[in-house]
Amino acid sequence: MKPYPPLGILYLSAWLDRHGVENTVFDTTFSTRESLQTYLLEQRPKIVALYTNLMTKRNVIAIIEFIRNQNSLQDCLIVLGGPDVTHNTDGYLGAGADLLVIGEGEQTLLEIANCGLQIADFKTQVNRDPLRVIGNLNGLACRLPDGSVHRTAPREKIRDLDQLPLPNRQKINLQKYLNAWKQAHGHSAVSLSTQRGCPYTCRWCSTAVYGQSYRRRSPKVVVDEIEWLQTHYEFDLIWFVDDVFTISHKWLQAFRDELEIRSIRVQFECITRADRLSEDVVQMLKDCGCFRVWIGAESGSQRIIDAMDRRVDVQQVRSMIQASRRAGIQAGTFIMLGYPGETESDIRETVEHLKVSNPDLFTITVAYPIKGTGLYEDVQTSIHSALPWVDRTDRDLDFQRNYSRRYYDYAVRWTVNAVHWHKAKLAGRGFSFPGLKFFGKMMLARGGMVWWRMVGSNEAGEVNCPAISK
Repeated sequence: MKPYPPLGILYLSAWLDRHGVENTVFDTTFSTRESLQTYLLEQRPKIVALYTNLMTKRNVIAIIEFIRNQNSLQDCLIVLGGPDVTHNTDGYLGAGADLLVIGEGEQTLLEIANCGLQIADFKTQVNRDPLRVIGNLNGLACRLPDGSVHRTAPREKIRDLDQLPLPNRQKINLQKYLNAWKQAHGHSAVSLSTQRGCPYTCRWCSTAVYGQSYRRRSPKVVVDEIEWLQTHYEFDLIWFVDDVFTISHKWLQAFRDELEIRSIRVQFECITRADRLSEDVVQMLKDCGCFRVWIGAESGSQRIIDAMDRRVDVQQVRSMIQASRRAGIQAGTFIMLGYPGETESDIRETVEHLKVSNPDLFTITVAYPIKGTGLYEDVQTSIHSALPWVDRTDRDLDFQRNYSRRYYDYAVRWTVNAVHWHKAKLAGRGFSFPGLKFFGKMMLARGGMVWWRMVGSNEAGEVNCPAISK
């Protein structure tokens, strides 16, 4: 129960509003599919634009199927955007989408909408002769009458993000999000974006929408948005959704100064990299109001970190986790097991890394290949899944590893409980009931690892969900 509003959709809505295009946001977070279906049948929109990622894929396809099966919605043009469409164009067009927006969506969706306003039978014309109707619009993929997939020229990215209007939070009931947080956790949180793109080249990470770029809103505009949020809502925390919040130390300093000049106080958490931190930067984060920073590590083995093209030193990760905690900032970190070439020795190094760095929080996931990434290219010849494309996400894909997928299920449990038992021992509670519980789970998980290392083999279709540990 830590829901955040769909900022990408709200940015699209605000952009359309600015240019006089009437639009409605149907937020499914606290709704039902039946409510959405009723809404579509009643309103019969000319264009339905849906956001897709590997978590929303199955629902998106179900919505497409519903629209396609309703006689009253046959004139509805279905447009998909988001990270999953870029490298799965054939699949989504085959599932019934009319147009796919590749990359940033604001200007592309506006141009689609303007075409739709000018052409009475827009969907029919698009399907009959797409190149004549939308062939001059950049950033699109469509199906041609001969069945082939056509992509128009790439859309140029928005360079000056300050020209973007604030995301259209008025189009949804944000209070429901705040209430959900408050009821589940005793505090409420909102999300906010300050930048687009990431210049780093981690091989498992998708950059399908914003690319390997770094574009950022000015500190003044970001603080304007914070001030607007504080004026219109009561909330406790901000989650900055940026990939690397401290990538620019100059920007961070200006952000701190802007908050101070305007006497605006906030509490926030963010993600960054150890190589974009230092003792001084940690203090700047503290001055800005950061209460928690997530520092990417992925592995405690330098060999695996280098294979991921993380371009960071594991010792520096440990140092910055410890520095953040000394400054009074909670430190979280990300761990990935099952990367190609990883051995049990590497996993042991990861456990040792977590013990030494001692983060307040850590998340663990088993590596999975997202189409379009370097990791996918590396393992493409051994990728397998028991599910057809329409029924699976990238999380359902497996590939040839050193050990079976079941082995990594137990490796995750072993890592979590080994670290918890270590923390319990440090606190003098190693042989208390909770401490012994961690020890027992650790030993059982270790036994599972040994068993599946001996007899296991890769099984298609098995999925391990991320474990979040405190």
